[in-house]
Amino acid sequence: MNLQEINFDGIVGPSHNYAGLSLGNLAATKNAGAASFPREAALQGIAKMRANMAMGLAQGFFVPLPRPNSGWLEALAVNHDSDPALMAGAWSASSMWTANAATVSPAPDTADGKCHLTVANLVTMPHRSHEWPDTLAQLRLVFGDSDHFAVHAPVPSCFGDEGAANHMRFADSHGGPGLEVFVYGKPGGRFPARQHEQASRVIARTHGLDPDRVLFVEQNAQAIEAGAFHNDVVAVANEQVLFTHELAFADPTGTYEAIAARCPGTQVVEVPADRVSLDDAISSYLFNAQLLTPPSGEMTLVVPEECRDNSNVWNWLQDMLAGNGPIRHVHVVDVRQSMANGGGPACLRLRVVADPAAVDPRFMLDEAKADRMEAVISRYWPQTIEIGQIGDEELAYAVLTARAKLLEILEIDELG
Repeated sequence: MNLQEINFDGIVGPSHNYAGLSLGNLAATKNAGAASFPREAALQGIAKMRANMAMGLAQGFFVPLPRPNSGWLEALAVNHDSDPALMAGAWSASSMWTANAATVSPAPDTADGKCHLTVANLVTMPHRSHEWPDTLAQLRLVFGDSDHFAVHAPVPSCFGDEGAANHMRFADSHGGPGLEVFVYGKPGGRFPARQHEQASRVIARTHGLDPDRVLFVEQNAQAIEAGAFHNDVVAVANEQVLFTHELAFADPTGTYEAIAARCPGTQVVEVPADRVSLDDAISSYLFNAQLLTPPSGEMTLVVPEECRDNSNVWNWLQDMLAGNGPIRHVHVVDVRQSMANGGGPACLRLRVVADPAAVDPRFMLDEAKADRMEAVISRYWPQTIEIGQIGDEELAYAVLTARAKLLEILEIDELG
C-alpha cells in the first residue's frame, strides 16, 4: 500500500453565516450578527486546497451537509415563536470544519490493519449535534472500501466527542506505526470542556489501539478559559514534531516526557507565553495551522493571514525560521471568512493516512475538479447572508439548489 497523509478539507457550505452559536469560540461570538460571505468563504477554501496540491500533497474534500436541516427543525417542533438560535442551528455550515468530523487511526496503529474512523457526536453544541448522521453517511461513502477502512458510529452521547481536533499522532513517518495522543478537558469552567476523557478511551478501544501506544492527556483549563475550545487551537503535531503553546497542557513537562518515552526522537517546539500570550495565540490561530511534510521533506507550517497581522506572533515565527528547528517554512493562507466564525486552516481539514487509491476517487481533488467546483460556487453560492435572512424560504431554496449543483458536477448521487 502507498500510505500517505491525505488532508480532507470541508467545502464551505452555501448557508455559511455568523449566528454566533458556539459558546467558548470567541471569534464566533464576537462576530455574531455580522453579514457573512459564503461565496468568498468557499473560494478561499478551494484556494487553500490548491496550495496544498502545489506542494505535492494529496488532497481530498468533503461536500457540505444538507442545510437547512428540516428534519431537525421538525424534531424540535420549531415555529416562529421558538428561540431563533434553533432556526439558526438548522442552517449552520459548521460541518466545513472537518477536523471535527471524526477521529482517525491509521492502519499501522490498529489491531486489524485497517484505518479506523469514528464519527464525532458533537453533542456539546446543539447546532453541531445533528451533523453526525449525514457525516457518517459521507464517511462511509468516501471510505467505503472495507478491505482498508472501518467507519464507526459515534460514541454514546453521554460522553462528548469532537473528533480529530483533540487528537494528535506521532510517528517516524505517516506510513509507520505511531503514538496516538488523545487530549481531553475537565468540566466545570466558564466554557464547556468539549472532549470528554471517556469518549477518547472508547475510541481507542473501538479502533483496536495498543494501550502502550496511546496517551490520554489533560488540556490546560487556563487555555479552555481563554477560548481554546479544542486542543488544536493551542497545539498541533506532525510526524516527530509537536508545535505547542507553553500553556496547552495541564502538565506540559509530563506530557512531553511521556510522548518522548514512547516516540523517541520527538522534537517539541514550544512557544513561550511571554512571547506569544494565549490571547495572541487564540486570536491569530497560530496553532490552528496545518503542519505538513511535503515531498521535499522540509516541514511547512500553514498559518492564516491573522498570524501576519499580529506582530508578537509574526516576530516569533521569524525567529523560529532563523533558527535550526524542524519547521523550515511558513506558508500564509487567506481563510478570513472561516476565521471570523472561529475556524482556521487546521479546523478546515481532517487528516487521513491511507492509500489514495483506496479512497472513492470522486472525493479526491485535482486542478480540473477544483476548476469545476469554483465555477459552481461562483454561480450558485450566495454572495452574502445577513443574519435576518436565516429562515427565509427563498434563501433556503438557493442554498439547497447550490448544494445540488455541486453534487451534480461531482457525480455524487448518493448524498443528494
